Amino acid sequence: MLLVVAGAIGLVGSMTIPVVTAQGAAPACSVEYSVTSQWDSGFQGAVKITNNTAAMSSWSLSFDFTDGQKLTQGWNAKWSQSGTTVTAANESYNGTLATGASVSAGFLAARSGSNAVPTSFKLNGTTCNVDSEPSPTPTDPPSTGTAPALHVSGNKLVDAGGATRRLLGVNRSGGEFMCVQGYGIWDGPVDDAAIKAIADWKANTVRIPLNEECWLGLSDIKPEYGGANYVNAVKDLVARVEAHGLTPIVELHWTYGQYTGNSAGCSDVHASCQKPMPDAQYTPSFWSSVASTFKADPAVVFDLFNEPYPDRATATTTQAWQCWKDGGTCPGIGYEVAGMQDLVDAVRGTGARNVVMAGGLAYSNDLSQWLTYKPSDPTGNLVAAYHVYNFNSCASESCWNSTLAPVAAQVPLVAGEIGENTCSHGFVDQVMKWFDDRGLSYLGWTWNTWDCSSGPSLIADYDGTPTSYGIGLRDHLRAINP
Repeated sequence: MLLVVAGAIGLVGSMTIPVVTAQGAAPACSVEYSVTSQWDSGFQGAVKITNNTAAMSSWSLSFDFTDGQKLTQGWNAKWSQSGTTVTAANESYNGTLATGASVSAGFLAARSGSNAVPTSFKLNGTTCNVDSEPSPTPTDPPSTGTAPALHVSGNKLVDAGGATRRLLGVNRSGGEFMCVQGYGIWDGPVDDAAIKAIADWKANTVRIPLNEECWLGLSDIKPEYGGANYVNAVKDLVARVEAHGLTPIVELHWTYGQYTGNSAGCSDVHASCQKPMPDAQYTPSFWSSVASTFKADPAVVFDLFNEPYPDRATATTTQAWQCWKDGGTCPGIGYEVAGMQDLVDAVRGTGARNVVMAGGLAYSNDLSQWLTYKPSDPTGNLVAAYHVYNFNSCASESCWNSTLAPVAAQVPLVAGEIGENTCSHGFVDQVMKWFDDRGLSYLGWTWNTWDCSSGPSLIADYDGTPTSYGIGLRDHLRAINP
């Protein structure tokens, strides 16, 4: 989604991947402290507070830095530091903490020493984590389910037994921006508990945005977040998603190539924002590598490119669709473009027969000529991808009836992103009904703890607590998949 990723740079502080954790049982409260990323002069940390006693209407957590660390900023709490003592007090929106409930908050701090983990935490004056010691966070083994192998049959997605499958779920943003910004790989936890929380919404699919420079390990990416480290992290997440019976969609979000024309997201040549089209220099290599990695697993779906918008660069719609399909030298785009046909060819050249999704123009919101310019796929496993938000041009039943219905009559149609920026769910309710009535697929943007008004965020916590926007998708999925 363009709106969210443009703001995501300022939201990377929401990352809560546990790297080093101090945790333990206590009669009153427990606190998990995580160093989520660090560099020579500073680090990013997070705390997760769980109340094990009577409900609280307000809370204040305190702990001490022991290596001269200095708090610089924080979020999801009112952070302060006096001497070595750091305090995080609730914000107006998260002061209530019921028995058994948890709340998370994060911070940035400067450091010059070894960055020792605090060993004592107090919640409203009560000591938490009695006798706890810092220890690496264990990786929980996947415990449930197996994702179905998928292929296209007519205009339906079906499993190996021929049963129709709809892809209904969420996007899990982070893999597209954290690595290129030098903060990590994922934005928030992706352990077994985090994936189980998605499955508990009765979702059956998780779309995973990726960054081509990070996957390929190009020189501008920190080695710890690129190349083999990044690839292995993606493979681990895909395996964890599948273990819960969920379909993983691996999707190329951010790509190389300098574009400064109409609606440019950035002027950087590197993969640091959404570009109008994928680049011929690296994207075919990315898809050859991804396809080779997952070609033995027919449960994995490939989404070729997040949100094409060559229509913002070219003079005519015909030029835009030609660019979309065939790539090459496209008017208004200064780098050599890889068209959708190039990417399908790159995937199929590896022998991979996985289902492939291709989104249309206007940030995947325009499928009006998708069938005319449909890439050739020798395996017949091509799917039309569509994105829709309340602020898009094609965001009404009349447009869906005129442009989407003809596509859905011929090939499977997956709305890879649906959402709204109202912190409510009236619009996505309409989208889901239209797609339900036609047996089509959709995924909500996004399973990240951001501000639901600045970028549609489904959750307030990675345990699956929905925002006022996310509750619409959660309740709907639970209703249709009891």
